[in-house]
Amino acid sequence: MSGGSQAAVVAQQAAAIAAAWSPPGSPPSWRLTAAQFGVLRDDPELLAIATMIAPERLPALLFSAAATALVLEHEPSPMRESFPRVGAPQPPLSPDFREQYRTFCLDHRDDLLKLCEAHRYQMNEVGRCADLVPALAPTIAEGRELVLVDIGTGAGLTLHLDRYRYVFRGPQPDRMTTVGDDDSVVVLETEVRGSLPPPITPVLPRIVDRIGIDVEPLDLFDSGVRAWLAACVPQESAAITRFQRAVEVAIANPARTVRGDACDVLPAILEGIPSGPLVCLVDTYAHVFFSAEALARFHAIVEQFGGRRDLDWISVDPLVPLGDAADRSVLDIPVPAGLLERNRRLGLFGLIGRVRYRGGKRARSLLGIAHPGAAWLEWIEAQRAPRSARRMTPG
Repeated sequence: MSGGSQAAVVAQQAAAIAAAWSPPGSPPSWRLTAAQFGVLRDDPELLAIATMIAPERLPALLFSAAATALVLEHEPSPMRESFPRVGAPQPPLSPDFREQYRTFCLDHRDDLLKLCEAHRYQMNEVGRCADLVPALAPTIAEGRELVLVDIGTGAGLTLHLDRYRYVFRGPQPDRMTTVGDDDSVVVLETEVRGSLPPPITPVLPRIVDRIGIDVEPLDLFDSGVRAWLAACVPQESAAITRFQRAVEVAIANPARTVRGDACDVLPAILEGIPSGPLVCLVDTYAHVFFSAEALARFHAIVEQFGGRRDLDWISVDPLVPLGDAADRSVLDIPVPAGLLERNRRLGLFGLIGRVRYRGGKRARSLLGIAHPGAAWLEWIEAQRAPRSARRMTPG
């Protein structure tokens, strides 16, 4: 790929992310993230730097994370004042932000590239657990114990989804439902959009074992690791605060993590899980990093084991890794034309899908769509809720 072509691809990535964080009516706290990617999208010199990052490492995202890490290191500074602090309100965006950010990135070009060489982009957005909870409703209705296997687990925050408190608001103004640990330090709030309320169970799943898989498991006891992960989080006050609180939960409850490529280590993990509990594979924006060949191999592994034991696979992934012409989800579920058009017109969002194997038979469902930063979800699966699930009711 030529330099100009690669710059165009990076600009396209940045544009999609900026659009996802700047739709009509978006809150002021989103402006910083939208501005960071907007500056990269529009500036040839910054794009030239970003093209030095290998395409498979998601240059737009990795560039932004590295720039954020450097901003957070350089305190006090005028640039730092535009970025939020844990537990504090979102600061106003400086009117000079675009020029300040551009100059900062150019001045710290070498350090920025060193960070990009040393790290992968790993967002670890714990808020995405709220996308998984409604998708788990039929599984919870079965009353079975669960072994949760998180693909691309990173810091392992998703492995503790049963230890958080969830608040779903909408789709009508007076509708709200909550579920989860009343005393949890992690409270995940999301706006429900659309006309169809998602199924929310009265209880969360009974997780008897939790296993994370990652090519680069992250040690949350390492302050340097925590600092890098904090830089990968969109710099929105609520997002950085819930990340910090979720890290506290994960440190207090260490879970098993297996190092390796998912396609290499998953078979042995599945073989080692007792026959009683239900296996539930989950991933949130993990298959962005899978090649087409790796994704096909992963599908084959899931199909093989799904033919032998009951298994669920719930995925929240964008269409981005499948290309501009993609019309099927990561789970190989057809995506309605209307959603494809929205995705290309309005920017990046995740597709919530589920594959269920029961008695060797497979069923696939496209359930909903969700904001990449967990700000909202929209349920699209029109089916009767499981008996033990409840639709959202006035709070």
